[in-house]
Amino acid sequence: MDKYKILIVDDEPDNLALLYRTLRGKYEIAKSTSPLQALEILKQEHFHCILSDHKMPEMDGVEFLKRSHDIAPDTMRLLVTAYTDAGILIDAINYAKIYRYIKKPYNPDELLLIVENALEYWQLKYDNSALVNDLKELFAGTITAIVEALDAKDSYTLGRSRRVTFYAVKMAKALHLSDTTVGKIELAGLLHDIGMIGVSDDILAKVEKLTQDEYDEIKKHVHHSVRILDDIKQLADVVEIIKYHHEFYDGTGYPYAMKGEDIPIGSRIIAVADAFDSMVTPKVYRQQVVPSEALAKIKALVGIQFDPIVVEHFEQILPSCLRELKEMERKMWSKN
Repeated sequence: MDKYKILIVDDEPDNLALLYRTLRGKYEIAKSTSPLQALEILKQEHFHCILSDHKMPEMDGVEFLKRSHDIAPDTMRLLVTAYTDAGILIDAINYAKIYRYIKKPYNPDELLLIVENALEYWQLKYDNSALVNDLKELFAGTITAIVEALDAKDSYTLGRSRRVTFYAVKMAKALHLSDTTVGKIELAGLLHDIGMIGVSDDILAKVEKLTQDEYDEIKKHVHHSVRILDDIKQLADVVEIIKYHHEFYDGTGYPYAMKGEDIPIGSRIIAVADAFDSMVTPKVYRQQVVPSEALAKIKALVGIQFDPIVVEHFEQILPSCLRELKEMERKMWSKN
């Protein structure tokens, strides 16, 4: 890779010059004394890291870095500050998604080390994201074949894996999860019910209420999914999401009785998407419900079956999701 690009911002020219001299030997540097000008620069160029002073007249460094996150969310953000109040610094880190802060007066060698660590972290995220994209390409044909096989097995759930994935990815992005995590959730959504291939057609197609033995058989689809995918080492993180997507937030789910935030975030997201799509999809043994009723049922189970934060974000993105799905369906029918 060519040199990493860093944008440095400080309203004091002398301080800006010191930062520039410290960093220019190893990195490609752009600089500005104005946060507003720096935001415009960000719209035109890609940077791996932004280093900003805290106290500036146009806007403070926290607000600047918050706005920079909206423009370039994957860029690492560092704040140079004289503040020592832990509460202020923690709020700043959470609000502006700052990787680290650098306390004034700083040692140039210490600053260089912090910048180097930040860029190593950026590289790790980039490499992981590239790996997930490679996995999608590698298994694209296999995943498509599996999803089509599931659709063929149960006509009443035609397109279900794709819809669950659609909702799950939208939620993951609304929660500002990393691109790498979103990619893994996407794969898990497509494959989360692969184990249904191992469930009897008679049980899947049954109109009457399932017996306890039949319901226990349905529940085994999670183990079937894990067994089918477990030997593919590249999908280990995806399998972990699939393994726990039927766990309940209060610990009463299956198959491992895991609870709360011990359940992977991807599993908690797919649980909501899966439940919603199941309710709004027509089946021979159950009448479908309208989206507003399905959402109400999910909200009634917040803290019991579902993660409250995930449901909150699902409610926010649901109207736009339904409009987008309706438009996609319209285009599909117009082509036919």
